[in-house]
Amino acid sequence: MAKQKMLGFVKTAQCLPDKRKADDRRQDFREIYARFSDERANEQANRCSQCGVPFCQVHCPVGNNIPDWLKLTAEGRLEEAYEVSQSTNNFPEICGRICPQDRLCEGNCVIEQSTHGAVTIGSVERYITDTAWEKGWVKPRAPERELGLSVGIIGAGPAGLAAAEQLRAKGYEVHVYDRYDRAGGLLVYGIPGFKLEKDVVERRATLLADAGVVFHLNFDVGRDATLETLRDRHAAVLIATGVYKARDLGVKGDGLGNIVPALSYLTVSNRKDLGDAVPEYDDGSLNAAGKDVVVIGGGDTAMDCVRTAIRQGAKSVKCLYRRDRKNMPGSQREVAHAEEEGVEFLWQAAPEAFEGTGVVSAVKAVRIHLGVADATGRQTPQVIDGSEFTIPADLVVKALGFDPENLPVLFGSPDLKVSRWGTVLANPHTKMSSLDGVFAAGDIVRGASLVVWAIRDGRDAAEQIHAYIKAKAAAPVLAAAE
Repeated sequence: MAKQKMLGFVKTAQCLPDKRKADDRRQDFREIYARFSDERANEQANRCSQCGVPFCQVHCPVGNNIPDWLKLTAEGRLEEAYEVSQSTNNFPEICGRICPQDRLCEGNCVIEQSTHGAVTIGSVERYITDTAWEKGWVKPRAPERELGLSVGIIGAGPAGLAAAEQLRAKGYEVHVYDRYDRAGGLLVYGIPGFKLEKDVVERRATLLADAGVVFHLNFDVGRDATLETLRDRHAAVLIATGVYKARDLGVKGDGLGNIVPALSYLTVSNRKDLGDAVPEYDDGSLNAAGKDVVVIGGGDTAMDCVRTAIRQGAKSVKCLYRRDRKNMPGSQREVAHAEEEGVEFLWQAAPEAFEGTGVVSAVKAVRIHLGVADATGRQTPQVIDGSEFTIPADLVVKALGFDPENLPVLFGSPDLKVSRWGTVLANPHTKMSSLDGVFAAGDIVRGASLVVWAIRDGRDAAEQIHAYIKAKAAAPVLAAAE
């Protein structure tokens, strides 16, 4: 497929509303727009204590060799630092931008624990890889020899793309099938451009195409081909679709207009920034400009929504979360950014009903008391009697998390076994599903999680697919020898 058809990114400027000047933003936020200087990267890298137990690496899902590439950066050996960084991570510049470092590497930095402030690992990682792109050090991973076998991957998100690169480097012909018109999945349509510039995703997809990965976009498995068809076509198939089905509230008035799932809202915003024609944005229905916006949820997706609404010029933005701040599943760094940008958080509050005629005009909410801990260790939310209050709302965004779609029905494959939550049941060691030669990785197995975990899962699945195909090819030889 032509690269032009696969990639349709338009580089766009990301701006705050006029009422918020750029110099009002905190330093961490400015780093999205302005690169580290050589001196600053060197300064941060030199702060690494090179401790005996690298807790930063231990708490990185891909096992990134952080101390070594920090040491190389401190010595000015950036090309070597990049080689070390990319050896365990297919998309280091993406993880450097969107990983919740405060919960992973930086949050476990020994210097952070000693109250001197963590080494800014994510910023240095981003700096190393952006420099590598500028200097031409990033090359397609073309195989040394072709194996003459193909693997099909369903889903062009981080798990699928990581697996595609690993398998292509081993010599497989890799075909990636995705329902969207651009490769990247949620990296393109679910994460705002102010956190992850879309040309950063585009250049990775282009690199994979240059290495020989074949993309089949606007391709719906179930509509354009069944899973069984893909099994016949390839030596192995990897399901890496992610989870996209929005969770619902099920409260009175939920069917009113201008109450939308988070992904719908973010996709429209991202498509607009990419230069697409987006009627839902242009007619104002999914545009927060001048509106009182209420976002319900406490994860990173909720933070993406509130910060997007601020940038669209919302009149006010409020976030309702039924627990308190310390129990919030999202990054505390993201919460701090949102507060600085003008978002109002209503902690321990939950919607009870939506009011309005035809379209929403208000959210009726209640206050929440956190009771005793349940079996998971989290305190149980309990409604406080007589605590009802009303919030004006012209647009409500539900950021309650994501569930899997019904893949056995969607793919026309009733024998594909799923859990009671709808995730694909896959052997944790081999990554194989209930169907021979069909593997699964990423959120479709573990549930909605972090991009870095999807990358790790995709890499692991690629190794298991390679082992499976090798074993299958050797079986007839062994049988003949017996």
